[in-house]
Amino acid sequence: MKSLVTAFLLATGAAAAMAQMSPVGLWRNVDDKTGETKAEIRIADTPNGLQGRIEKVLRKDAKPDEVCDECGDDRKGKPMVGLEIIRGGKKAEGKDAWENGRILDPENGKEYRASFTPIDGGRKLEVRGYLGPFWRTQTWLRAQ
Repeated sequence: MKSLVTAFLLATGAAAAMAQMSPVGLWRNVDDKTGETKAEIRIADTPNGLQGRIEKVLRKDAKPDEVCDECGDDRKGKPMVGLEIIRGGKKAEGKDAWENGRILDPENGKEYRASFTPIDGGRKLEVRGYLGPFWRTQTWLRAQ
């Protein structure tokens, strides 16, 4: 009986660890230049790929009624809280990475190709935005 309980605990612990190696969940994005935590973003896996929305704006200078003035598409004028900033992105075959997504920077309204790679046992997420051959990477922290 004791070995059965031990096997069960090991199996459930391994499953929980594997579940964390995904971009799905609540994340805090940290500005790679200032180190300031800017927002909490909830990422979900949908039939169309990843979807990420701002759940909470954490910037010190944020206004409660702030909207995306810089957005140039269907998100223009939409409130920052609830704003969809991640669209698409599917798990790459044989890798712990989600590729071919898009990410919006609501501060400048630009959208970039993006990849999402869980690291550090799923406690962090490398978010890489691409513009042509150039890229910039931010490391987000799991909030839950």
